[in-house]
Amino acid sequence: QSWTRGMSYCLHSENHLDTGPIYVRENGKLHMVNQGAGGIQNVTPKTRPFRLFSRGFSVELCMNREDDRARRQRTDHFIFTYTKEGNLRYSAKSLFSLVLGYISDNVDHIDSLIGFPEQIAEKLFSAAEARQKFTEPVTGLRALQKFTEAYGNLVLCSLCLRNRYLVISEKLEEIKSFRELTCLDLSCCKLGDEHELLEHLTKEALSSVKRLLLKDNSLSDAGLRRMTAPVRVLKKGLENLLVLDLSCNPKITDVGVGYLLSFKKLNCLDISGTGLKDVNAVIKRIQTQIGLVHSKVPLKEFDHSNCKTEGWAEQTILQWEQAVMEAIKPQDDLRSRTAALRFYGKTHRIEEVVKCKLVEAETKTSGNLQFYKEKVQNCHLPLKKEVAGSHELRNNKKRALAEQEKERTSKQKHLCLTVEDWDLLNTY
Repeated sequence: QSWTRGMSYCLHSENHLDTGPIYVRENGKLHMVNQGAGGIQNVTPKTRPFRLFSRGFSVELCMNREDDRARRQRTDHFIFTYTKEGNLRYSAKSLFSLVLGYISDNVDHIDSLIGFPEQIAEKLFSAAEARQKFTEPVTGLRALQKFTEAYGNLVLCSLCLRNRYLVISEKLEEIKSFRELTCLDLSCCKLGDEHELLEHLTKEALSSVKRLLLKDNSLSDAGLRRMTAPVRVLKKGLENLLVLDLSCNPKITDVGVGYLLSFKKLNCLDISGTGLKDVNAVIKRIQTQIGLVHSKVPLKEFDHSNCKTEGWAEQTILQWEQAVMEAIKPQDDLRSRTAALRFYGKTHRIEEVVKCKLVEAETKTSGNLQFYKEKVQNCHLPLKKEVAGSHELRNNKKRALAEQEKERTSKQKHLCLTVEDWDLLNTY
């Protein structure tokens, strides 16, 4: 049937001259006009429309189910460019780029990269990173471990995870695979004393860390005792630490600061916003035992401007962060959910960033407890006027320090190993 302007024709007869019955629609009702009875005399006979296909012909729509990977391999061997005139040109890729692309697609099947040239390995890492191979749950970790085992700090020498507690929870095993880091920023992550990443800091893989920022991580004296146990007893772990930030951890007391005295190479220390009871005694103890002077001016080492993620895996960290942010992307109905959480006394994890800023404001009002070593000029802001007046005091204190150090070392030979320390050492 074919309908046109309120009139439809139903063609039943096979005779080309016979138009068949005629139907007329009036006021929404369909009426048949008998042409043979002479109901309508002026209707001109119409020829039957030409049929391209028979009535039993049917068409089936089929989708092209060809594999996308096979289609990509067809065009992946060529480079398409446009000329100034707008013409499309293509040229074949080099054999090196083709092999590099094939290996990066199967990077998780590599047995080892030890002894492989660094220049080619960097290109291989970039190719695998562009294909987002390191974001995959299982194969990405396996591939990343092959690179970190062979190239260490070239893959990543500095890692900044400030406020990235979600990235830490999702990619903990990948983060633990990084070796020979020199700078690690874990500020405002609320890790606590029992977190697995803090235990990983005492391993030999991170003995190269020179700058460690643990600001606002809910640490206490127990966490510091665990973190410093390998250094105090075995002379391993974070023995090369130069800069340490433990500010905004109110559970750290005078006892916890005593564990930090085992870091003999420490040049800068920040314990602002901690729960110290006798501040003056702590300042004297730090100055006499590890030679750090209390700074009246905020040190530039703790402004977090110099800590950045650097290395081959810089874009990989950004990919992890983007994947996590897309997974927790706020929806339209999240306002009612957050309101319900507040009603029941619960807070959302995203609000922890604001809490970190509030703690920073409280630290500024309570006082600045940052320490530096006077011999190190690049560690602090210019303080020449204050340092010049303390030269005579330093010469007198050096003599007293030498005698105190001999007595302290002789006592430590008998008293440094406690039962709790032995329990900790048995866990390593």
